[in-house]
Amino acid sequence: MVMQRHHLTRAGIALALWLHHLVSAIEVPLDLPQPPTITKQSVKDYIVDPRDNIFIECEAKGNPVPTFSWTRNGKFFNVAKDPKVSMRRRSGTLVIDFHSGGRPEDYEGEYQCFARNDYGTALSSKIHLQVSKSPLWPKEKVDVIEVDEGAPLSLQCNPPPGLPSPVIFWMSSSMEPIHQDKRVSQGQNGDLYFSNVMLQDAQTDYSCNARFHFTHTIQQKNPYTLKVKTKKPHNETSLRNHTDMYSARGITETTPSFMYPYGTSSSQMVLRGVDLLLECIASGVPAPDIMWYKKGGELPAGKTKLENFNKALRISNVSEEDSGEYFCLASNKMGSIRHTISVRVKAAPYWLDEPQNLILAPGEDGRLVCRANGNPKPAIQWLVNGEPIEGSPPNPSREVAGDTIVFRDTQIGSSAVYQCNASNEHGYLLANAFVSVLDVPPRILAPRNQLIRVIQNNRTRLDCPFFGSPIPTLRWFKNGQGNTLDGGNYKAHENGSLEMNMARKEDQGIYTCVATNILGKAEAQVRLEVKDPTRIVRGPEDQVVKRGSMPRLHCRIKHDPTLKLTVTWLKDDAPLYMGNRMKKEDDGLTIYGVAEKDQGDYTCVASTELDKDSAKAYLTVLERPDRPRDLELTDLAERSVRLTWIPGDDNNSPITDYIVQFEEDRFQPGMWHNHSRYPGSVNSAVLSLSPYVNYQFRVIAVNDVGSSLPSVPSERYQTNGARPEINPTGVQGAGTQKNNMEITWTPLNATQAYGPNLRYIVRWRRRDPRGSWYNETVKAPRHVVWNTPIYVPYEIKVQAENDFGRAPEPDTVIGYSGEDYPKAAPTDVRIRVLNSTAIALTWTRVHLDTIQGQLKEYRAYFWRDSSLLKNLWVSKKRQYVSFPGDRNRGIVSRLFPYSNYKLEMVVTNGRGDGPRSEVKEFPTPEGVPSSPRYLRIRQPNLESINLEWDHPEHPNGVLTGYNLRYQAFNGTKTGRTLVENFSPNQTRFTLQRTDPISRYRFFLRARTQVGEGEAIVEESPALLNEATPTPAATGLPPTTIGLTSTTTTTPTTTTTDTTTTTTDTTTTDTTTTTTTTTTTTAATTLPATTVASATAATERAPAATTKQELATNGSFIWDIRAMANSNWANITWSHNYSAGTDFVVKYITSNKTEKSIPVKAQTPSSVQLANLTPGMMYKLWVFPIWSSPSEHSYITFTTSSAYTKNHVDIATQGWFIGLMCAIALLVLILLIVCFIKRSRGGKYPVRDNKDEHLNPEDKNVEDGSFDYRSLESDEDNKPLPNSQTSLDGTIKQQESDDSLVDYGEGGEGQFNEDGSFIGQYTVKKDKDETEGNESSEATSPVNAIYSLA
Repeated sequence: MVMQRHHLTRAGIALALWLHHLVSAIEVPLDLPQPPTITKQSVKDYIVDPRDNIFIECEAKGNPVPTFSWTRNGKFFNVAKDPKVSMRRRSGTLVIDFHSGGRPEDYEGEYQCFARNDYGTALSSKIHLQVSKSPLWPKEKVDVIEVDEGAPLSLQCNPPPGLPSPVIFWMSSSMEPIHQDKRVSQGQNGDLYFSNVMLQDAQTDYSCNARFHFTHTIQQKNPYTLKVKTKKPHNETSLRNHTDMYSARGITETTPSFMYPYGTSSSQMVLRGVDLLLECIASGVPAPDIMWYKKGGELPAGKTKLENFNKALRISNVSEEDSGEYFCLASNKMGSIRHTISVRVKAAPYWLDEPQNLILAPGEDGRLVCRANGNPKPAIQWLVNGEPIEGSPPNPSREVAGDTIVFRDTQIGSSAVYQCNASNEHGYLLANAFVSVLDVPPRILAPRNQLIRVIQNNRTRLDCPFFGSPIPTLRWFKNGQGNTLDGGNYKAHENGSLEMNMARKEDQGIYTCVATNILGKAEAQVRLEVKDPTRIVRGPEDQVVKRGSMPRLHCRIKHDPTLKLTVTWLKDDAPLYMGNRMKKEDDGLTIYGVAEKDQGDYTCVASTELDKDSAKAYLTVLERPDRPRDLELTDLAERSVRLTWIPGDDNNSPITDYIVQFEEDRFQPGMWHNHSRYPGSVNSAVLSLSPYVNYQFRVIAVNDVGSSLPSVPSERYQTNGARPEINPTGVQGAGTQKNNMEITWTPLNATQAYGPNLRYIVRWRRRDPRGSWYNETVKAPRHVVWNTPIYVPYEIKVQAENDFGRAPEPDTVIGYSGEDYPKAAPTDVRIRVLNSTAIALTWTRVHLDTIQGQLKEYRAYFWRDSSLLKNLWVSKKRQYVSFPGDRNRGIVSRLFPYSNYKLEMVVTNGRGDGPRSEVKEFPTPEGVPSSPRYLRIRQPNLESINLEWDHPEHPNGVLTGYNLRYQAFNGTKTGRTLVENFSPNQTRFTLQRTDPISRYRFFLRARTQVGEGEAIVEESPALLNEATPTPAATGLPPTTIGLTSTTTTTPTTTTTDTTTTTTDTTTTDTTTTTTTTTTTTAATTLPATTVASATAATERAPAATTKQELATNGSFIWDIRAMANSNWANITWSHNYSAGTDFVVKYITSNKTEKSIPVKAQTPSSVQLANLTPGMMYKLWVFPIWSSPSEHSYITFTTSSAYTKNHVDIATQGWFIGLMCAIALLVLILLIVCFIKRSRGGKYPVRDNKDEHLNPEDKNVEDGSFDYRSLESDEDNKPLPNSQTSLDGTIKQQESDDSLVDYGEGGEGQFNEDGSFIGQYTVKKDKDETEGNESSEATSPVNAIYSLA
């Protein structure tokens, strides 16, 4: 991760201002008498725009308010006499107004401002006022300059003198900038220097331009025109292929010589504090390189910069140490030369000790110090109130000693303003400092009871500005303590500020500053609060993402909660525009569908009013490359061409490949084909071409993101024709009928045709050296030969031909005429049973003469004729297994055990199957059963677990029982394995738990006499915060309603399963729900946690309950109930968590609307959910507030439908009741008549054809029932429709399934027409008996009608 971070505080930003404040002099309050002080003035060298009014600034403060006057050129300037000149109110600023006319040049000169009051006079610096000038370029005729190629040249600019000096630049007359490099460059004097002239320099003209600052005008000099005389004619190809450009042009190479400065040495004087610019420009062929050195040392570190292609050396902020000798070295391969520049540094005066205002009490002593330095040494002159001190009235308390004035025993009335002037030949300095004699008790100048807030560990200061005369002493105290704060983490400054190097939490408190002098004392309080810093604990990271992705930039922040946090995002240091694709979040920024414009620096700035922190990262967006451009065809040849292109932008992902495609306009116009592929490092390739193709090329660039758009196609290139060089491939001869042979081949494509009118010469003959060749010329890639003998070999040739000739002689290919069906069937088919699912086959092979084609395989067709189990319907669908090649044995595997099979064999060639062998019958022995269909586990309470299962889908024999193995486990610990054996009719078991915490793993197997079958494995449901529950139990309410039978029957019916709880009634058929609820109300055994009866469903939704939910610490939740009305529900639960545990009730509607309600600790635990939707199903979780819900630990409940009590119920109206009774009676009579007539037709219809498959459009399929057939011959013993006797004589619901049959040796198994290899059988079941000895017909709806009749 590359992340840049910056942390700033407001105090840190102002650190430089603090330091200045800490050393500044004590200010005199303006309400006290004081001499004037100049606060603002114009610069010494003041250049003004002649088009504007002139403002010469001079402002001052003092008490009384000062008055102002001016001198011009050393003489009093009477402002009142000139109507154009005025002075601003309460200011000394001069305003010279030219709106009514006048010449600004008339007011040029040297101005000085005087500010006076009763206590003295202050002076401004002398302001030299000049008016900006931009004179026109003098008219001159510029002749054509002739110069030899390779010779040096300088074009002079000589701009008119302006004020200030103009900016010089060179352009052509068409305003195109002149390209500059180390050969051609502009000097500091404005001239344009050519180290050597080349022929291309004459392609443009050269004009010097001067831009004047104030007028914003550009003046252009007449352009120079060059004429370059050459020794050899210009040939671009020769230049490009020649290793030395100058020798190719016939130019003599020369050693360097200096064009500026001249000679071998020069000198330069510079003033201290300004920038020094040294320049060396040299001629030579080739153009010389310039290097800089300082004699006797290194170039000044940290402030040197090379400019103008190393021809200029800039040294910024020159000091005396930068004096010395510098030399530039110009060199090329012909030699070198150097020039020495002696640098002398002079200095205008600069302050060492600038005089400061002096405040004295009566009788005090003091001094003013004025020390300055310069080169030469400046002279010091003192003035008092603007007059030389020598000419002022004598003052016995004042003594002048050079650069110092000493005051002794001053008295009130001695106040004055003193000026110090330090000057030498390079300039002057003028400073004002007043002496004020006052008698003032201490006063605090800051507001009372300040509040200072600072970030922890930052430097801070507490300000307590004060004043008094004599100057008071100031001390700081914290929280009323008597110790003065100074030293250690505290530093007290003379101006009254208390500085702390590092503010800590313990530094919070109330600070008191006390100022004291002989006249009294004053104090003030400052309260300091130390805040936590703002920190970005996880900032954005540099990312490289693909266009269209969704990058996320993190910005997680920690800050002081008492400060208001503001988070802003910057992109490339500018505020980020939050459009639709930008989503600013609490801890980051997400960009949806990132695009190329989103690339850049992203900065997260977290700020409070006291500090801020920032973190920066760079987002790189990868895109597919831009398309290549400017395709060019060169080096044109008969069979090749060079293609060159300019690569497009790679968009931050390097180009890995270029794909060259071509299109031709004869065979497939408009269709592009790949020609070749090249590495991403090349942009030119030689392409091989084919004859007679009108080529057009395009290029596609590829990077890791994807492919670019294709380039704009190149121009077309037509190659000449030729005869074909290759013949068609893939030549084949095969019969489609028994009396023909179809010859086919792969035709030549557009780049293989080589010429117009492409055709194919087809030749064939029987495979006999004495046979005659037949031929035919065709254009289509197919030819059929008729009236051929059956399966005879032929020699075939196919040759390509166009208008330019034929291709080389083609190779001979062997083909065969058409096949006919085999004449004979395999004989002596013998079967040996290997096991319950496989048999071994042997047979006698057919004679090869009877095959009438190519032998492909022997094929065994077989089908399951019946099951050895009584009344088990099976599918008689025919299947087969293939035995490729000429063989006489094989294995048929994956048969159904305990079944009767039939089998017959055929031989197969390319035309199809031959005649079938005689049918063989064989049985398969018993096998082990498949796993039970399902194993359902329910946990009604902590004491027991209920298991329920169904019979195996494939019994594979007579079931003898079930074996159940189970073991308890808790995490990685497991208990011992226990075993239970059950009879074949038992499908339920209840396990009494030994502890409420452990879970159980169950392994259930069915068994026959052969052994145990495959196990089904399930685990008891997971409790709260445990693993995922078993699929069978997922989403089911824990308390279920099922049918309990006293007989040993098959598992409960599907109808019972669909109505296991009243909450599922909305998903079942209305009739089914009503019947089941009625028949199970009395037979249902409810656990301690009961379910509301179904009869109450019309009044309100039933209560829903869930199993106990166990936490990992041993605490758990159980008995969760939901008692719902149409728009509210009462939720209650039990738990053994510690007292004071808060819970969360979370519920989700069937349309995924989610809500959560926190519930405070209470006994009993309950909450009411309000504003529910009538008739809506809800999922509900209850869990501790510090936890999270298990995915499957919910209960479901449904609110009742809304109704209005005041609405008149139509069902209570007499007329409606009478009408309904009449309709019911009429319907009942019609039903009785219909059933009686139908019963007289005899038995219920069954399917006549046992092989007939179930029709998916059968009306019985729609209601879930089927027709069944029995293997018994007595139809009277057939079960009723919708029922079938099971393996042990009980009634089972119909089930059906398909089984894949794999095949043994002889190759992979073949499949039937629909691609499957399936064995089918169907088990039908229904309830045959109920309580007692009632027959199956007792439950028939027909018998019920008969009983009514």
